[in-house]
Amino acid sequence: MTGLHEAEPYLESVDCHIGQLVNENEIHAFIFVVRLGQLTNDDKMGFEWLQRVFGDKVHQFVMILFTYETEEEECDTIIDDLKKNPVLEQLLEKCGGRYQTCNKMMNNQSEMRELMDKIELLFNENKQQCYTLEIYNKALRQREELKKSECESAEYTAHYKSKHMADSGRRRTPENVIEWILICICSTQATVQLRASAGRPLASVRPHSSRRSTKSSPRRGVPYTQRTLGGTAEELRTDREKPDQPEKEMPTCSKILFDRLQLEGRNDNKLKASDVLQITEYSLQSHEACAKEELIQTFIQKLLMMDYRARYIHVNEANEWDQIQQRNNYSSKDECDIFEEMFLSNEGSSQSERIHPMDVQMAVFHCADSFLKQLLVNKLSQCQYALPLLVPDPFTQQIEFPLWTFRQINKSWKIRNTNNEFISQTQPIYKAETPMVSFFRFGSVSSSKSHLMNSLINEKHNTFFHRNCPGSSRTRVLMDGVVEIAWFCPSGKNTDKFNDCVAFCNLHGDAGDHEKQLQILIEKASVNVVLLPQLQKNDRSIIKVQKLYKDSKPLICLFTEDVSTLIETRRGKYKIGLKDRNQSDVSEELRRAINICLSSSESSSTFRLEDVSKHSDIRVDEDDDDDCRRGREAAEQMMSLLEKKDLTEIKESFLPHQGKLWHQWSQKNKELHRPKADEIEKEISKKQTEMKEIRQQQHKSDISEFMKCFIKEMKSDAKNKNIFFLKWLRILLDEYTSADLSNLHHRYDETWSKVLKLKENNDKSEQLKAEQTELERISEELQAATFGLEHIMREISQIYESCSSVKKNKKDLQVHFSCLPSLAAEMMISGFPLELMDGDAAHVPVIWISAVLDELIQKLGDMRIFVLSVLGIQSSGKSTMLNAMFGLQFAVSAGRCTRGAFMQLVKVSDEMKTQMNFDYILVVDTEGLRALELAGRSTQHHDNELATFVVGLGNLTLINIFGENPSEMQDILQIVVQAFLRMKKVRLHSSCVFVHQNVSDVTAGEKNMEGRRRLQEKLDEMTKLAAEEEVCDAECFSDVIEFDVQNDVKYFAQLWEGSPPMAPPNPNYCENIQELKKSILAHVSRSDGMMLKDFKDRIKDLWEALLNERFVFSFRNSLEISAYRKLETKYSKWSWSLRSAMMETENKLHNKIENKAINEIEETDLQRELNETSEEVKKSMFEFFEEDTDANILIQWKTSFEIKIKDVVENIVRETKRKLNEILQQRDLKKKIDDHRTHHENTLFEKSKELALKLKDKANDEETLKKEFDLFWKQCVKKIITDTPLIRDIDIMRDVREILSDVYESVSVDHRKEGSEYNNIFTVPSYSDYVIFKKSTKGGIRDVVKGAYKTVKETFGYIQTLSPEEETQIRSFITDVALQTDTKIQSFNITKMGYNNSYIQQLIDYIKARVIEHQEGAVKYVFKNEFFMDLFFSICKRANKMITDQHRMFREANDPEMYVEKKREEYYSIFQKYCHGATSAAIFGEIICQKLKEPIEQSVYKKTARDMASKMKANCESLSGNRSNLEKYILKTLAEEEAFDKYMNYIHNPRDHFKSFIRDEVSQYITDKFSVSVLPKMKENIELLQQKIMEAAHESTEHVQVNSGDVGLWLKSFTQKLSDVLIFSETDLSGVKHDNVDDFKLLEDVIRKELTAIMSAISSNFSKTTFPVKLDHKFRPDELLIDHLCQCCWVQCPFCKAICTNTIEKHHGDHSVSFHRITGIKGFSYRNTTNLSISICTSAVASNRSFYPRHSDDKVLWKDYRTAGEDYANWRITSDLSELPYWKWFVCRFQKDLEKYYNKTFEGSGEIPDEWRNYSKHEALENLDKEI
Repeated sequence: MTGLHEAEPYLESVDCHIGQLVNENEIHAFIFVVRLGQLTNDDKMGFEWLQRVFGDKVHQFVMILFTYETEEEECDTIIDDLKKNPVLEQLLEKCGGRYQTCNKMMNNQSEMRELMDKIELLFNENKQQCYTLEIYNKALRQREELKKSECESAEYTAHYKSKHMADSGRRRTPENVIEWILICICSTQATVQLRASAGRPLASVRPHSSRRSTKSSPRRGVPYTQRTLGGTAEELRTDREKPDQPEKEMPTCSKILFDRLQLEGRNDNKLKASDVLQITEYSLQSHEACAKEELIQTFIQKLLMMDYRARYIHVNEANEWDQIQQRNNYSSKDECDIFEEMFLSNEGSSQSERIHPMDVQMAVFHCADSFLKQLLVNKLSQCQYALPLLVPDPFTQQIEFPLWTFRQINKSWKIRNTNNEFISQTQPIYKAETPMVSFFRFGSVSSSKSHLMNSLINEKHNTFFHRNCPGSSRTRVLMDGVVEIAWFCPSGKNTDKFNDCVAFCNLHGDAGDHEKQLQILIEKASVNVVLLPQLQKNDRSIIKVQKLYKDSKPLICLFTEDVSTLIETRRGKYKIGLKDRNQSDVSEELRRAINICLSSSESSSTFRLEDVSKHSDIRVDEDDDDDCRRGREAAEQMMSLLEKKDLTEIKESFLPHQGKLWHQWSQKNKELHRPKADEIEKEISKKQTEMKEIRQQQHKSDISEFMKCFIKEMKSDAKNKNIFFLKWLRILLDEYTSADLSNLHHRYDETWSKVLKLKENNDKSEQLKAEQTELERISEELQAATFGLEHIMREISQIYESCSSVKKNKKDLQVHFSCLPSLAAEMMISGFPLELMDGDAAHVPVIWISAVLDELIQKLGDMRIFVLSVLGIQSSGKSTMLNAMFGLQFAVSAGRCTRGAFMQLVKVSDEMKTQMNFDYILVVDTEGLRALELAGRSTQHHDNELATFVVGLGNLTLINIFGENPSEMQDILQIVVQAFLRMKKVRLHSSCVFVHQNVSDVTAGEKNMEGRRRLQEKLDEMTKLAAEEEVCDAECFSDVIEFDVQNDVKYFAQLWEGSPPMAPPNPNYCENIQELKKSILAHVSRSDGMMLKDFKDRIKDLWEALLNERFVFSFRNSLEISAYRKLETKYSKWSWSLRSAMMETENKLHNKIENKAINEIEETDLQRELNETSEEVKKSMFEFFEEDTDANILIQWKTSFEIKIKDVVENIVRETKRKLNEILQQRDLKKKIDDHRTHHENTLFEKSKELALKLKDKANDEETLKKEFDLFWKQCVKKIITDTPLIRDIDIMRDVREILSDVYESVSVDHRKEGSEYNNIFTVPSYSDYVIFKKSTKGGIRDVVKGAYKTVKETFGYIQTLSPEEETQIRSFITDVALQTDTKIQSFNITKMGYNNSYIQQLIDYIKARVIEHQEGAVKYVFKNEFFMDLFFSICKRANKMITDQHRMFREANDPEMYVEKKREEYYSIFQKYCHGATSAAIFGEIICQKLKEPIEQSVYKKTARDMASKMKANCESLSGNRSNLEKYILKTLAEEEAFDKYMNYIHNPRDHFKSFIRDEVSQYITDKFSVSVLPKMKENIELLQQKIMEAAHESTEHVQVNSGDVGLWLKSFTQKLSDVLIFSETDLSGVKHDNVDDFKLLEDVIRKELTAIMSAISSNFSKTTFPVKLDHKFRPDELLIDHLCQCCWVQCPFCKAICTNTIEKHHGDHSVSFHRITGIKGFSYRNTTNLSISICTSAVASNRSFYPRHSDDKVLWKDYRTAGEDYANWRITSDLSELPYWKWFVCRFQKDLEKYYNKTFEGSGEIPDEWRNYSKHEALENLDKEI
């Protein structure tokens, strides 16, 4: 609607049109269009008309649109003009402050787009309500009631009508009237056209039919609330969407800006540093241009990377080509007129309303929390940008002084003193006292003040943003009234524009409008510089300028409309004209004037940033934030304790735990791991004792008040306050130490220069020595004076480690020491780095670091991390690079370079976690290689240690090379290559990227290709050198690590764009940082990383290995060990699943064999039965190897374990086939026995039936029946016994003696009565008495034996004995013979076949053959007869119980007297039924049940045994894990029982002891869990079996009825259905007549009734004692578990007899065990002595001592033990100085027993260290849990 107010005389017609418009459309907004300039009365009346016609409510729908013709006005001027007109301000206030500017033609798409954005915002502010017909009608009624307004309307309309008619047909000009237009935005064509002109789609337009709907329609176009910086749309809701908050808390122009930047609502919900520092997908992309919605993210990202182009971000438009305006005047050439089209035309676009770059910066500043704000200001300072000093709050307009943001900024500069000497200064900027020059302007000026200031500070860099900077726009919202500050820092060169550090302040906007800021600047400035237009006498600004002019402080006036050069109008007052003048001339004159002013006495005042906070009426951010204030107070309280203390003595007095004591402990620990003495264990014990004493001294040290205060503050729950406290403490400590450190560095540099000069002159005088001594002293002072947060945390770490070592809290520690790691963990989570390696002691506090990481896991969960480490020469920019890349806080300032190693967490955003599969990147920063160390400890060894540690920790290592110095490059490459070579040898997979910094021309492709080629050659050369040193085959670097020279070498530009200290960072460097970051994240996405707990283990493993001098030899990969143990446990479960499934199959087939249902066994049948379980295991394996958290480690064993499982399946199938074939063979062999028994049973049934028929008439005379049956029974049993020989008891040992007497007639064995006097071959301490040593003769064994007893060596005077190796060899032989003998005894199947003394003869023959085979081998001895006899006796004695039990079971089942007597009650019951005339079916049913009783019992017992085995495998702690777990419980049990004989059996016969332990565990489990576990399972199995039997009976009855069969068919069907469940067949009833059985329903009922009774009887007899007795030996749960658990590796360590812990027998790779023993335990003694050894093989292999291998007189170094022979070569014994309390306690506890057992003593070299005797059994058992 345009000019409707001018039709006031035709108001009725107007009302009609308006009414129709409102009725047919929904009006979203009214746009009131006004020419930019002074608001005229016409405009005021026009607005009154709008209010009168549409009512008061129209205000909430009005947007004011200012139009202009030219772009000459500066943005400041536009804002100033608006603010200077109170009427306009009042008008704006009525309209909610909503306005927009655009050119008069309204054809600029960008401006139209912004207008539509604001209309959308207006629509949403009105809760999507439109101006409706109801509102208009209400206004209409009110208008009709106001008669006065009608008159006014007539006059008003007449006035405008005449004006309108006069202006008709010509353009209006500012001289006659200010044009204004009213536009109604609705869902009509007008809106579409406006949208079209804006190049935007229609948004928020509803159809006519829904205009009165209250339901909100979805918005289209650009959303106002999107996710930014890790936030969500929900988090970013604006205040207006929150009903509890006022709608208008700030000027609408600011609110619109914040909305456009997607920052609505961020006033309360501040942006956090943690939001912007996390790894997001957006942060990995380079953004030279971005969408408007991404401005904030892009700005922050670039600024964090120190890219000063953060201010120059180009905003992508929808279609940039469309922004080029076209008039489409394509007339002919003859008609074109350049004057008309190019010079006179004002049509077209003005500068688009882009968001001003400084508005972006200040919007972020206002919406950031204190920590992010400080971080961003630090980055602005690094970019050499001006910093906000005084900032009006856009929400409240209160002026804020952000002092907190300056606290971490340091500035460095150089000046020359009067002696022309350079003086370097580095100061916290808030403390620096410098002159300050303030710049401000009054009124509107054409020259740029900021541009002029830049020419003074740095001509090549826009320190202050000005109108000509890229991206600048006319309007800026947030800079008006802002004061920015920047410092000029001289470099000490003649080209410096100022000789000292000078601060420059810039007040933005008209100074007359910002009196408070102006007052502060004038007061604090040394020189005031003011820009002025041509002022009039009555101008309001002239008074303030006059006051400045009269003041004594120097004043420089710059006149924009004056052409004069520099003029001094009076003392200290200067005038410079700017109009039509050369910029450089003006700049030079201004610089000269400022220098003159600064040198004058009038400007002697200095400016200190902190002093600004003393002004009233301004808000200081530090004072306004309670947490900041409390944090500062706490930090100041701590610092007060340091007052008047000598800086070099502070650490010694305030941090006593980390001083000399910690350094001594570190040194002792290194010596401990590198033993030099011959008596290694004594030396180790001594060192360990000394270390404990140092820990005791540490523990006794008092905790200083300083540290108490720190711990107290950190224990607070106020997380935000704690972060402030830490930052404040760091700030105050830096301030406290900076001056002294600067002086010390200056003295160090001077002394170092003198030393160099003397060396250059080849001066070797005393002066050189004196200067070097002085240099060392200053170096020590520097080390002592360096005091930061890391030292405080180091003190806490040593408090923790000392308390942890002595296992008690310190008396003056206000919290329990176990709480301390939590403090460090919280610091890491909050973004603080944590010291990983103490740079002073060059030591890793492993206990502390492990505890901190445990706490981190507790707080965050076991997160998956990618470890990024960095290596490089000192001061090569490593920390700077990491800080720029990730926004970290590693120290980079001079004198505070990184020492040791620090780690810091970088969070990965949720969106990136799914892509990268990581939660955090953990960055490890290190001290430089080849460092000029303060304490002179720079060595090649130290560098190699550090490089190996860092490379080992990192999934990716950045190798930072600075400059192009070939010698420096060669040094670092050699160190790095050697580190990677070590990683390859210990199977740690890492990758690397080389970063070549400070390259002069990174864009020169050919040069870079040449550089890459040279680097590749150098790497290959270094690889060959390192391979020789590490004894490894590697020809080139790619043999060591996967390396792509094209993609893994990055070239970096120089850091600074120019010369410091005023040079900004090089943008090319920032681009290089971004590229490197993307490259790193590409590595991350391909890596598996590690879990936090694995990282903890990796630190420990690496450091333990580095402490030893031979890293590769000593490295123990805990992560691999843990993963392998996990795999072993899984393997145990998989193999048990297979065995358990096959046991079920074997049982079924066994039953079928016994029932003669099958007569042969095929492997294919067994494999088919196992297929389902086998597939499940394969699936489980696949999932485990693919999905386990350690999948990347486990993959190396995948193939071998797949083969092993395949072998297990084949072995199980093969073994099962063998067993079943044996059963088949034995079935035929025992057929006669079974037939006899069946015949006897059936005979008794038939005869008892005959007797019953005779006595049928006496059925009621129970006594007679009983008497007759007893007589009958007695006669029958007597006849059976006569016909069948009895099975008698056996005496195994008697048979053994008799057979041995026959074999060895010359040797009496009678004295071995009951076998009690034989020597137990398994426990004898030595076998020397059993052997005769061979002579070197050709006569063979006979000649050897004849002269064998001549064993006394006259020369040496001692009897020849077996070596420890030979003792071990014989013991292994005995163990194997015993194992194979057990297998043979099992094959006899005595339970079914009975005992025969021929078995003893078979055993003798087997053992004899094995003995002969052994002694004819490569051994130096033959066995005496006594050996064979004791061996045979020992084996038979051990097998005696098993054979006797099996024979007892056979006898109970087959001895006629015993068996028949057992059946007496059953037969009597049937006899009674016959007497009482029971039917054949009833009696046959009872007979069937009686026959089923024994098979049922056996089946239930066997099934329960299998179930119990599975249950114990799953639930019994000792049996449920892998072999190592089982051994741990064995050792615990041994320690608790303290039985020496059992220990010896365990040490010398481990397999035998394992079996005994398993049997005891099973027995104990059954005893303890019988009623709650065993009995319920047994009853469950009985019920299942009963159910199956009744189902078989029922189905057989149905089968007979369907097929009209007889009892024979029923019986056949019945037995077949049970053939795989029970050993029960038709033959069992072959002698029982049942032809007349025809009532099958009755038969089924009888079976059901009798079966219940039988089941009840079996259950009642089931008890703890009967369970094992009733079962055949091989079916017992303990034997099932033994068969499973003992099929593993039994090879023993050649030194200490520790058993290889591998779960797989005949496994691939080396034997290993994590828990070795003292070698004397196995009888190992020192050569040519009887002194038992106290060496521990894991510590001995770290020494330079030697040993004598088996069968050799040649010494071998322990560290080269693998060269000693095959038995040694297959073992991996890792150097480990663990204390092993368990075996030390054992040796001390059983010293006398061991000495007696081996007939040797712990004396001389084998004397037990006193320290060993301090270990208690409790400590020994505790250590077991830790080690295994």
